[in-house]
Amino acid sequence: MSAPVVLIVGCGDVGSRLGLRLSAQGWTVYGLRRQTAALPAPIRPVAADLEVADCPAAWPSGALDYLVYAVAAQAQDEASYRRAYVQGLQQVLDWLALHQQRPKRLLFLSSTGVYAQHAGEWVNEDSPTQPDSFNGRILLEAEQLAQHSGYPATSVRLAGLYGPGRQWLINQVRQGYQVPAEPPLYSNRIHVEDAAGLLAYLLEQDAQGRTLERCYLGVDDEPVALHQVIDWLARQLGQTAMQGALGSRRAGSKRCSNARARGLGWQPEYPGYQQGYGAILAP
Repeated sequence: MSAPVVLIVGCGDVGSRLGLRLSAQGWTVYGLRRQTAALPAPIRPVAADLEVADCPAAWPSGALDYLVYAVAAQAQDEASYRRAYVQGLQQVLDWLALHQQRPKRLLFLSSTGVYAQHAGEWVNEDSPTQPDSFNGRILLEAEQLAQHSGYPATSVRLAGLYGPGRQWLINQVRQGYQVPAEPPLYSNRIHVEDAAGLLAYLLEQDAQGRTLERCYLGVDDEPVALHQVIDWLARQLGQTAMQGALGSRRAGSKRCSNARARGLGWQPEYPGYQQGYGAILAP
């Protein structure tokens, strides 16, 4: 069998990590993004703007076995989200049709923001999705577009990403950030390497003939109250007295389960925040 060919649309941080993992397994990897200079070898660059109707000149001409849609909105407003996730995905589907390419599966990177649960409920792939924010509603609309694309499609709803270059919470703790302990604000996260690892694992399983579900949650093993994470980070940073103002986090207060991905055989390298943040803070 020839090596699978994958196109990663929106080949940024997570996409590049995914591409390197797949390349190491012998896959042919194309990475589509506006500026391709930062793409690591051996990912093959495809320079494109999803807001331009013309198909990019470097679009792969042969068969595409897999498509990963991993874009990020350019701004935190409704119009930017719609351009990135709905209109951008439709543009890519049009380019696939233009080249008569039929991927075996489309992986769409979504977010746990499609859930509106806020009282510490446990959430899985079958939980109701009734987002109360425009970003969750648009992501859910894009998921539906992927599911009705005519290709087998799987949405991967990632929790908050952290890791090298994604140290927002560490920086906030250094500035004295706090949240109330009661009621607990449950938070969910996944290390960026584990996010890439989950995507690679799903693609590899599909390529081996295993049947994938329509949706997986991409989270670690340990949803936890945010104040516990902050207290632990403060101790690691040597901050014994917190002087900062109280804050809050709207996206918290639900506990996301990774049981479905675990049941498929995936295992996170960083199962909890202590392992993940500990690796970042290690000298």
